[in-house]
Amino acid sequence: MDEHDIFSLNERFEQATTEEILRWTWQTFGDKVATSSSFQTQSVPLLHLIAQVCPQMVVIFLDTGFHFSETLAFRDELQARYQLNIKVIYPAIDKNQLFRQYGEGLYRQDPDLCCYINKVEPMKRALHGLTAWISGVRRDQTSHRQGLRILEPQADGVLRIHPMLNWTKKELWNYINRYQLPAHPLFAKGYPSIGCAPCSRPVFAGEDERAGRWADKDKTECGLHL
Repeated sequence: MDEHDIFSLNERFEQATTEEILRWTWQTFGDKVATSSSFQTQSVPLLHLIAQVCPQMVVIFLDTGFHFSETLAFRDELQARYQLNIKVIYPAIDKNQLFRQYGEGLYRQDPDLCCYINKVEPMKRALHGLTAWISGVRRDQTSHRQGLRILEPQADGVLRIHPMLNWTKKELWNYINRYQLPAHPLFAKGYPSIGCAPCSRPVFAGEDERAGRWADKDKTECGLHL
């Protein structure tokens, strides 16, 4: 696709449903497209839709070695419930090697490097040989995501696709409630947004839903969507 194709599709998809975008994506790219999921409460609507529209699609899960045990259990629950085609990806070095090389406090000293080692680099490997990558980011989540388009060509040749970009938080919860989708076990304990355990905390009354991510750092993204 050239720039004109991308522009035209972006104009068209601004008015399209998520199901229509997913269907076009699967028909266009087939097994050369995958999605990724952090398997938190807000991830479930996209996984629910994929299970209906393109159930064969690979769902990439980055197992950093630092997830809450509840996240791993929730992943397994969703896989069993929706028959998801999950592919688990690991960092190039395991947790013990990471500690030996950088110490146990890398996530505090250099969170960007920690995220690169445990998320960004493994995702690059996971995407090798693929043409497109679906993620469930929304414009109303962060200031960076406000400027995204539904189709985002990348320098490495992979086309990023954001079929839920125009969803609002209200629409997300309406969908969750309509279909009675399950919630992450830690959601009820104040975790609306969950990443690795060392860098996630509960959100307090009046805070943004992502305030618990890298709470004491000037950081709002792990790097996967930058």
